[in-house]
Amino acid sequence: MDASPVRVLHVIKSLGLGGTEKVMQFFVTNLDQSRFTPAVYSPANGVRAKQIRASGVDTFVGGDLLSVLGRFKPQIVHVHRAGWPEPELLVPLKRARVPAVVETNVFGRHDPSPQASVIDHTLFVSRFCLTRFSHATGISPHPGRYTYLYNPVDTDFFAKVTRPDRDYDAPAAGRISRPDPGKWSRMALDFLPLLVRDVPDFRYHIIGAIPEAVEFVRKHGLERNVVLHDPVETDAEIAAFLNGVSVLAHGNDAGESFGLAIAEAMACSLPVVTHPSEGLRDNAQLELVEHGVTGLVANSAEEYAKALNYLFSHPVEARRMGQAGRDKAARLYRMQAITRRLEALYLELLRRKGITQ
Repeated sequence: MDASPVRVLHVIKSLGLGGTEKVMQFFVTNLDQSRFTPAVYSPANGVRAKQIRASGVDTFVGGDLLSVLGRFKPQIVHVHRAGWPEPELLVPLKRARVPAVVETNVFGRHDPSPQASVIDHTLFVSRFCLTRFSHATGISPHPGRYTYLYNPVDTDFFAKVTRPDRDYDAPAAGRISRPDPGKWSRMALDFLPLLVRDVPDFRYHIIGAIPEAVEFVRKHGLERNVVLHDPVETDAEIAAFLNGVSVLAHGNDAGESFGLAIAEAMACSLPVVTHPSEGLRDNAQLELVEHGVTGLVANSAEEYAKALNYLFSHPVEARRMGQAGRDKAARLYRMQAITRRLEALYLELLRRKGITQ
């Protein structure tokens, strides 16, 4: 292949503040632009569009995907999607005869539709999602067709701005998510009265509170223990929030296909308390949070309260888990290393398909 940069169009349904959008943004802004010319298409605008353009990457917002494909003429299209059938994203790729198509399959779902035949390589966001996909479908995860690539995290930045003097015995836990009921768990609320009974000065800092959470706090008279925060848009704001707590309190009944908030907390040297999901729901939170190593896993509200109390009363252990989490995040999720792996996949896919510039 000659020195002409490979044109890569990332396709995503929106440009809001969600984790899927953030991952896409990290990919396009970290691609080696001496080897790749990235651009982004989305039918819906959002705050990330301006951020992406500020980094020098073109965005195509709104309009018809097929016409964008005709104008940009990508060698590779990288689609970020849930995994279930989405013909509005795939049919234009087939009509435009895009040379190579990669998908990031965020939730590890199977798309049996005819349109999905346009996909040349599927990336899952965790080993858990790849394994579950294979078990559920009976499809052998051949590495030339199915692999997993962890979501990128700016671990270098978080390491630089994390407080070195963090007080791990301060009874303060943080929770960060979108204000979406699907991102919550009853356990993330039910532990509160149990913990406050034993640790009256506990503070629960929350980004993304839902009305049910606010009502729970009011009903149980916990207003003094809960601090509600506004949404955040940048890693600097995330780091500032996480610098004010001693542990990340994660809880989500649907589970995580990866768990970006968990990985970012780990990168900030925070231990994490989480819980398993039931049945075939997402459970990658247990891939990130190793019990007793990078945090604690609880199976009930009582265990959750005890786990937090243990970390506050054993600051040496909490620091050890936080440092183990930081090391794991730097080793597995560092955005520069993850993007280099993505670049290698792009080039290998083009080579296998016999595509040259």
